[in-house]
Amino acid sequence: MNFLRRSRKTETSTAPGATTYEKHHTRTKSNKAGFDVNSGNFNRRPSFGQWIKMTWLDILTMAAMGAVGLGIYNADPAPSRSFPITFRDGEIVYPEFAYPLRTEIVPIWEAALLASLIPIAVFLLMQIRIRSFWDVNNAIIGLLYSLITAAVFQVFIKWLIGGLRPHFLYVCAPDLTRVQAAGGEYLGQGFGRIMFQRDICTGDRAQINDSLESMPSGHSTAAWAGFLYLYYYLNAKLKVFSNYHPAMWKIIATYAPVLGAFLITGALTIDEFHNWYDCLAGAVIGSVMATSAYRMVYASVWDFRFNHIPLTRHTPFSYGAGQAGAGGFETAVFTRKAGWGYEEAYGGAPFDAAHHLRGAQTGFNSGIHDDSHGRHLGRREGDVEHNAALPPVRTSPEENRYRMHSRSLERKAVNNRGSGVL
Repeated sequence: MNFLRRSRKTETSTAPGATTYEKHHTRTKSNKAGFDVNSGNFNRRPSFGQWIKMTWLDILTMAAMGAVGLGIYNADPAPSRSFPITFRDGEIVYPEFAYPLRTEIVPIWEAALLASLIPIAVFLLMQIRIRSFWDVNNAIIGLLYSLITAAVFQVFIKWLIGGLRPHFLYVCAPDLTRVQAAGGEYLGQGFGRIMFQRDICTGDRAQINDSLESMPSGHSTAAWAGFLYLYYYLNAKLKVFSNYHPAMWKIIATYAPVLGAFLITGALTIDEFHNWYDCLAGAVIGSVMATSAYRMVYASVWDFRFNHIPLTRHTPFSYGAGQAGAGGFETAVFTRKAGWGYEEAYGGAPFDAAHHLRGAQTGFNSGIHDDSHGRHLGRREGDVEHNAALPPVRTSPEENRYRMHSRSLERKAVNNRGSGVL
């Protein structure tokens, strides 16, 4: 397929006396500049040292939170829960906790791997067209924010609150001789002495500990933290809910992760490892963390104008107010329909009142290029953010014809690369 082919980069030189437009659009070694926070174009790969400098604190925090979560996960449950067992006639008080212990349909390690590796694989696959280091960086780091924070959140609740699993009485295997005396009187605690604690259990200690930590569901938490995050990413990159009518396959692809989260969650009620309210609590935790994490690393969750733009650590995103443009991330979308995915020389939020020439003509983003003495700073070569609100450079008729011809060739090249792809 054409869009899988990388265009060949040739080394050329700009002839003396060439126009400003020709100099700007000629491919040279100097145009392959590295990441520079002062350039205005942030969609460039940093050096490893630059990346570490901006990311080391997150790496350290994630490692620390992972260690905390693992420690709590392996700790014994903190609360000592009371529970009834049978009525006087031998009937089980809560049969919903008397299911047999079965093998999990989806083990917890598998749920965690699916919720992490599938989204990462999709992020990388999308780079076939997006080709942005910071997009895949923000996507993966945001996913880790979601999964790790949700996991630590839910293990704290499991440890300090917990609840009885549907197979609790089966793995507890209570000593019924300690439940009632020969005369039928209960030997427990509380009103009527009908409540007991885990000291009456005779089953495996590890299984009893696990059966006391049912709420919230870790499977459900991981599934929704990972797959709902992937849903937000696909919606942003495919522009499913935006300003044009997309193809049907896009909504199918976008909601496939949500279906996966539902299937993993529902399986827990089939193998009787969780109650429905455990699954609901886990889904809420995972969904909240996925939404929060996505918003931390991208400019919006639902606003179609911005939700594809990765946020940087060093420069605030202007949302069409103040400096215009998207820091070079205008192309950080997978779709190429309805004008999406193409760089603009004049900025603002895509398709809003401050976008392109409309912004300059209607007074958006004006008056931002004066220094402290009121002197105009002028244009900067290759600085989209700085030059966005400036009026177009006046050119000769010959340069205008060259520009129109160049744009025509660029559109044809884009159409050829995207032929046959929705």
